[in-house]
Amino acid sequence: MPTSTTPTRQPLSADRVLDAAVRRADRSGMESFTIRRLADELGVKPMTIYHHVPNKEAIIDGMVDRVFAEIDLPPPDEHWKAAMRRKCTSARQVLLRHPWAPPLMESRTNPGPATLLHHDTVLGCLRRGGLSYELIAHAGAVLDSYVYGFTMQETHLPFGGSEQIGELAEAIIGAMPVDEYPNMVAFTVNHVLKPGYSFSSSFEFGLDVLLDGLEAAAAGVQPS
Repeated sequence: MPTSTTPTRQPLSADRVLDAAVRRADRSGMESFTIRRLADELGVKPMTIYHHVPNKEAIIDGMVDRVFAEIDLPPPDEHWKAAMRRKCTSARQVLLRHPWAPPLMESRTNPGPATLLHHDTVLGCLRRGGLSYELIAHAGAVLDSYVYGFTMQETHLPFGGSEQIGELAEAIIGAMPVDEYPNMVAFTVNHVLKPGYSFSSSFEFGLDVLLDGLEAAAAGVQPS
């Protein structure tokens, strides 16, 4: 005679808390993130969470560390430029999945193991490429600022695909005094409204400009 079984509830753990925190932030952002709402997500009382993670700041530290863990590390067997390009491209994709994360990525004072491994590997990659420590500092600041900033801008654009941007651009042009803004009109008509335009395509162009500039600086080439 078959017996019915009641599914056992998975016990709460630090991993479950952090997984739920990331899911909630992905869905609703950090502005509305509270321990009470996280507890509702987990189906537990708020104080239960503190048996596994000591406080909200520790939860945020763990969330950021999870995001860093998703980013591809620069491969040790590739040229440093190609390795950093892969890392930055991966970071953009990860941050598009977690749009709440960019403002927090470099703000934590208690970085976790994935965060530390990420930064240590990046430093090793740049040093292997022959960059001085001074240039490595510039490279880290410039590349991180570019990736975080581009991703934040990308996630806050008021349009999705090329069809939406075309409709928006036409609406904006239609509502403005054309004679007063001739350069905006010319740019929109001759570029934005052309088939295949994508704001996102500028990411790799800009990334390559930065990496080429760092390579030239490492070689002692003065910019023209």
